[in-house]
Amino acid sequence: MQLSSYDLLDLCKIAISAAYEAGAVIREQSKLQVAVQNKKGGDSLASQVVTEVDFMCQDIILKSLIPTCDKFDLALLSEERTDDGTRLEKDYFWCIDPLDGTLSFIDQLPGYAVSIALVSRSGIPQIGVIYDPVEQTLYHAIIDQGACRNEQSWSLKPSSDKNQTSLTVVCDRSFVKHKYYEKVMNELENVVTEFGYDGVNQIPFGGAVMNACLVLENTPACYFKFPKPLQGGGSFWDFSATACLFTEIGASVSDIYGNDLELNREGSGFMNAQGVIYASSQELAEKIREIYKCLSMPEGN
Repeated sequence: MQLSSYDLLDLCKIAISAAYEAGAVIREQSKLQVAVQNKKGGDSLASQVVTEVDFMCQDIILKSLIPTCDKFDLALLSEERTDDGTRLEKDYFWCIDPLDGTLSFIDQLPGYAVSIALVSRSGIPQIGVIYDPVEQTLYHAIIDQGACRNEQSWSLKPSSDKNQTSLTVVCDRSFVKHKYYEKVMNELENVVTEFGYDGVNQIPFGGAVMNACLVLENTPACYFKFPKPLQGGGSFWDFSATACLFTEIGASVSDIYGNDLELNREGSGFMNAQGVIYASSQELAEKIREIYKCLSMPEGN
């Protein structure tokens, strides 16, 4: 079943309502002590922890989205549910992270969000909805219909005087401990000089979803994850919604090699083999790819 632009608009409204509802629960629960459990995930701690709030929010979102699966013949993939493989059979599937940035949430730090995407079987995001319950900011986008912030049309901030502009580098907290961290930051200082910016502003932040959104909030900016051999590097639900947002706003999102993100391949949903780059411009994304190539970085994190 092929969805029309009107279908996508209706589905986006449902996803937005679900994101607001889940976000309200997260905001309420953030003031309380929550039970933390371990789960099977990638090699990072962030992918191995889950809370009762993750499951509460998943239930809230699924209550809204499951009826659309019947009506529009959609599959469903959610982080805290077993992948039943129907995403490879249906024309579209919901791709949900009910609480991205769980580690930040546990530590009572900003950097967590609700993320809901609708993705085609070919792996192209059709809808992206992100809600930041800390700042109470909603981001959403629909393919070929543009991007919005707090339900108002949104575009990239125009370039100002580069001599008064810093390059913002958003990174996972773990990247600061990366063995190539110093080399990468030195190379980014060279990019700053080449582009005429006045320095580097680094933000070690939270989950992948809010990290990507921070790139758009702090242009010129970038967020990247290098390939590595161990499972991890985020999953489909970490990148699908923000990939839609970046595409529609005209920013750059790709794997480390410049290819579209593979957001519905068979087998593992981890993105460690390809890496990701989010950048406020294609020019900046290309510089990050060059840094990765020049470092001849072994695939290790």
